[in-house]
Amino acid sequence: MNEEMQELSKNETWDIVPHSPQKKAIGCIWIFKVKYSVDGSVNRHKARLVPKGYAQTHSVDDEEIFALVS
Repeated sequence: MNEEMQELSKNETWDIVPHSPQKKAIGCIWIFKVKYSVDGSVNRHKARLVPKGYAQTHSVDDEEIFALVS
């Protein structure tokens, strides 16, 4: 998780902005995955921070669109 947070910070993929009391903040979750080599041994552990898009309310919270792939 620390490596992922460092990469997000290094790539400047997000900005910290003040929270508006009129808007509901959308949370995020960590997705963990184990990558295996061809021989079946563990190659690396991956972590990804993703927004909880399912927590958005249509036409209320969808002024911005979040996409993992641009």
